[in-house]
Amino acid sequence: MRCSFPNQEQILHLLKGLNDQISPKFERCTGISESRYKLLYQLYNTDEINQSALQKAVNIDGAAVTRHLKQLETNGMVTRRRNPTDNRAVFVRLTQEGRKQIIGYKKEKTGFVNRMLHDFTSEELESLSDMLSRMKDNIGEY
Repeated sequence: MRCSFPNQEQILHLLKGLNDQISPKFERCTGISESRYKLLYQLYNTDEINQSALQKAVNIDGAAVTRHLKQLETNGMVTRRRNPTDNRAVFVRLTQEGRKQIIGYKKEKTGFVNRMLHDFTSEELESLSDMLSRMKDNIGEY
């Protein structure tokens, strides 16, 4: 038997369910977690960045960023170095291997998104994007 929700609650329920499905399927498809993808993508778009600025840019907990970066460094995808004038600050950059990997991940992400939205018309995609943006803005007002 199906649960009956008012429209607004059903939308929230569907969005939550979609979010719960996207993360693990994204990781299986691309081979990397969404958090690590965000970090690598941000690094792909910059030459070198302060770790705390990176953390703010991707909006991921600082301790999680440190854990991810340590693992990515171990895998040869990023390098980290201390600021010679301020030993507390750490600079991060992609290695050539990291750059190569993120290019592959970007292709996998594109395929994942295309499969997820495969039967949507251009008008539907534009409308969906507009509605989700408005929802994000509304939530930001809290």
